[in-house]
This record gives sequence, structure tokens and C-alpha cells, in this order.
Amino acid sequence: MKRESGSTLTAWMNHVKLPSTHPLGENVTCDVCVVGAGIAGLTTAYLLAKEGKRVVVLDSKEIGGGETSRTTAHLSNALDERYTNLIKTFGKESARLACQSHAQAIDKIEEIAKAESIDCDFVRVDGYLFANNREEEENLLQELEAVQQIGWADVVLRKKSPVGTLTALPCLQFPNQGRIHAMKYLAGLAQAFLNLGGKIFTDSHVIDFQPGMVTTAVTTTGHAVSANHMVVATNTPVNHRFQIHTKQAPYRTYAIGVQIPANSVEDALYWDTQDPYHYIRLQKNTTSEEQYDLLIVGGEDHKTGQHNHPIECFQELIRWTRLKFPMAEDVLYQWSGQVFEPVDGLAYIGRDPSHGENTFIATGDSGHGMTHGTIAGMLITDLIMSRPNAWEKLYDPSRSGLKAAGTFIKENMNVAAQIKDYLTSGDVGNPMQVMPGTGKIIRKGASKVAVYCDQDGIRHQCSAICPHLGCVVSWNSVESSWDCPCHGSRFDPFGKVITGPTKHDLGPAE
Repeated sequence: MKRESGSTLTAWMNHVKLPSTHPLGENVTCDVCVVGAGIAGLTTAYLLAKEGKRVVVLDSKEIGGGETSRTTAHLSNALDERYTNLIKTFGKESARLACQSHAQAIDKIEEIAKAESIDCDFVRVDGYLFANNREEEENLLQELEAVQQIGWADVVLRKKSPVGTLTALPCLQFPNQGRIHAMKYLAGLAQAFLNLGGKIFTDSHVIDFQPGMVTTAVTTTGHAVSANHMVVATNTPVNHRFQIHTKQAPYRTYAIGVQIPANSVEDALYWDTQDPYHYIRLQKNTTSEEQYDLLIVGGEDHKTGQHNHPIECFQELIRWTRLKFPMAEDVLYQWSGQVFEPVDGLAYIGRDPSHGENTFIATGDSGHGMTHGTIAGMLITDLIMSRPNAWEKLYDPSRSGLKAAGTFIKENMNVAAQIKDYLTSGDVGNPMQVMPGTGKIIRKGASKVAVYCDQDGIRHQCSAICPHLGCVVSWNSVESSWDCPCHGSRFDPFGKVITGPTKHDLGPAE
């Protein structure tokens, strides 16, 4: 067995040439302003441009610089929430709509890739949900009954998995799923949008959202985009302080890319039913003469900012992979990402309940970012074009979180429990105890301070209080970031905001 060689904490999809863009350097007016250049934002922008709308896209990073570049890019309507639960929460008809919407999203991705000649490794594959014990096997049978209730008749129970080492128990086979190279697709989608006359401004951090008859997004440079409609597609809404964030929770998820002999694993999607669950897919090697494939394995999820030693998540993922896939060789890549789990299992896509009829949001990817993002593009385009859409009520962001009251209460009690961090003494008592390349929280009087020591031994201090709702951040040793354990805001070692819901950097140390 080969030694571990994976030390690159970067997504395997990042090595893609993106269209040339630049920061916003002037005031712009348009029909639609989309904030976020990930899968949801660019799909929405592309489809609206196809309708003849003048669309401008803003992003604080580069194209796909958020979570799209970190997805494992499963394309599936075998939803993580399970149809057993969706039927209980929403009823059979709504569960059927959820299934159909994700299936149509896969179709739409395939359609766009073909229409725009995007070489993005799109392949239709089967998906397999497998059990590890008899209790999980019983859950499979319940899920089979649930999908039959919503009319998905071609899901079948197989006696064994295509990969014998995964399990000796039965598995559910879901046909007509898919996989894709997300960044190749996103790069092609962005270019197609630009070819339609759209504009993309990257490195343009929006600091102020102004709703009204004409909406306005203002960047840190003071330049603004004014539009008849605003779409906020930033993974979690950065124009919201409270409402949506009580109905979803941030989780870190981990992934590794492992070299395996070519054709040693059937090309398919695989998921288990553990909690947290594991998800597996292949990336076939088409660029190298070496005879190997890339096995992509994800899992070991936990609440953002609530794991003291996240490197253990990679270690456990590697251990599990070697147990289930004995043919695994070198670990070539390892990275983490952030997903937002809505309390009732379905995304929030549609009119923003807090900012008027002409502002829209897309959030709550729940591990299905590629299809949820595509659904967002299709649904929001219909809403802006004043067309009826059968999914509008299903994904309505104004729906109550109490549809899943138990999860709603549990997640918000977890947030409330983080207030204890104000009362602790801190990780260390003195900044000099913070070692190079690490970060620690210290107490200074009544305040908490985040201290980062760079590789030269210089210690940098900023407030440890998240500007969103005031929780104390924690150090993420895997990503070298400060993460908020309440609603998932993240900051670089020096306190500069990486991702929302906050729009602001950590303040100065008091």
C-alpha cells in the first residue's frame, strides 16, 4: 500500500482557465444585478440573458471562487434528506415536485453543456444508496416505498453493490443521475453569458444592499450597480441579518481525491446512510497516459466552527476510504467546503421575504449545490419573467421553519449555546503562546481577541467577535481561517471576511 501523499488543501477542480474579468470600476445600470458568480448566480444570469435581459454579475472573489470550486459535483435527485422524511414534512405531491425539479436541473445542465459546447466531463451514471447494517437496510426498504409513493418506479433494490467491498447488504439503485467537472462547466457557462452581452465583475465585494423600486448594490470601492431586480446568490444571503439564518445551519464537509487503478471501480455515484454520511464518485482520467482514475470521497460533516481538531476529519475519511476501497493508492487531494442545511431539507429559492418583490435569494444547498443552483436559475428566471412555476411554493424562502420544528429548535438551541464562549478564559493566556502558523483566542479584560501568528513569528490581533450577530469565532487549523460557530461566517487569519452571512471584516482588537 502506498504512503499518504495528499497534503494539498485545494479542490481538484481549481486548475481551470476562467474567462477574463476585472473589478467594478464605474457605476452601472441594468435590468438584473446578480451577486455571486457561482453555479446559482451564473445559471440565473445566463438564463436571463437568453431572455434578453441586461444582466450584471458581481462577486467578491473570482468566478466560482466560493463553494462551487469545492463541490464534489454529484448530480442527483436522490436527495440527502430522503423522500421518507420529505413526504412526512411536505406531503407526497411536494416530495414529487422536489424529485422532478432536481431531475429537470440535471437535464438543464446537460442541455446547456450541449448547446454551448462546454467540455465539462458530463456523464450520466447510476447512483447507489447502500446500507452498512440491518437497521440501515430497513431504512432502505422504507425509502424504496417512499419513492414508489411519489411515482419514481424505476428505482430498484439490488441484492448487492457494484463494489463488493462497500457492503454485503442490498442497495437502492437510482437511474439517470450524473457527474460533472463543476469548474469546467462554470467556466463555459460564464463565457456563454459574456457572449450574450452579460458583464461579470470579480474582486467586487458588495458592502451595501439598497432595496426599493430600483435596487442598488454598492461595493467597497463606492461603485454601484442599480437594477430593476436583484438576485443574491452567495451560498448564504449576505443581505440578511437574521430571518433566513434561523432556518438553516452551516456545516463543514470534507473530501479527498484518491488515486485508484483505472476501471477498478464502476463509474457511478455512491452514498451510505450513516450520520454523517459518506458520498463517493469517480473522475475518469482523460488527460494522462497513466492508468488510474480519481476516486472522490466526501463526508465527516460537522457544524462550522465546532470541531477542535478538523484534521481528524481527513484522517477518518482516509481510514474509511481504505477500509471500503482496498484498491486505493495515493491521496492526491484533500479539501473542505461549507454547506448550508435548511431545517426542513429543501432550499430557499425565490422572492426575498424581507426586501420586496424585486429581490430574490438562493440558499440552502443541502449538499446538492449543482442541482439546487440550477433550480434557482430556472425558478428565478420564471419569476422575473412573470411566468408561473410549479416549484415556487415548494422553495418559497418565506415558508416557516416550524415545518420541521424539532430540527428548527435543535439548531437554534445550538446557536444559543455558543454564548458560553464569552465566559471562557480563552485558548491561551498570552499572545506569545501562539505558535507560527496557528491562531488562538485570548481574553483581554471583558473582550475576546483573535491572535494569529504568521510564519515569521509576527502576531496579528483582531476582535474575535463576529460582526453578524456577535458570536465568538474559532480557529480552523485546516483552512487557516476564523470560523463563526453560529451562522458560518468565515474570515482569513487577519480577520478579512471570506464568506457570509456577514459582509464585514473582524474589527480591531479592543
